[in-house]
Amino acid sequence: MKHRRGQHGFTLVEVLVALGIVAIALMAGLQATGALTRNAQRQSDLLLAQMCAENELIKVRLAKQMPGVGDTSVSCEQAGLVLTVALAVRATPNPNFLRVDSQVFKDAEPVVRLSTVVGRY
Repeated sequence: MKHRRGQHGFTLVEVLVALGIVAIALMAGLQATGALTRNAQRQSDLLLAQMCAENELIKVRLAKQMPGVGDTSVSCEQAGLVLTVALAVRATPNPNFLRVDSQVFKDAEPVVRLSTVVGRY
């Protein structure tokens, strides 16, 4: 039997180790891509929710009368996304001012909360 001394190539173990390393690198890349996608969606939702909250607070400020103390809920659609805006009007120690909180929900999960104070005209 004649043995070849100058054989070149990879053993099965070396190939399997290389495949394992590549698989781990691909999984890390996939997780990073998923995190970036979720973050982009969260940023988009936050921007749209902030627009809804600001719109409702502006409506209250532009009204010619003080809002009634209590809670209300309205629907807001921005860019095809339907959000729920909960307005809470509360009295302050000074009777000339009211505090208005606007909290936006997406699928019953809170997204953003904004507050303002409105006064008598």
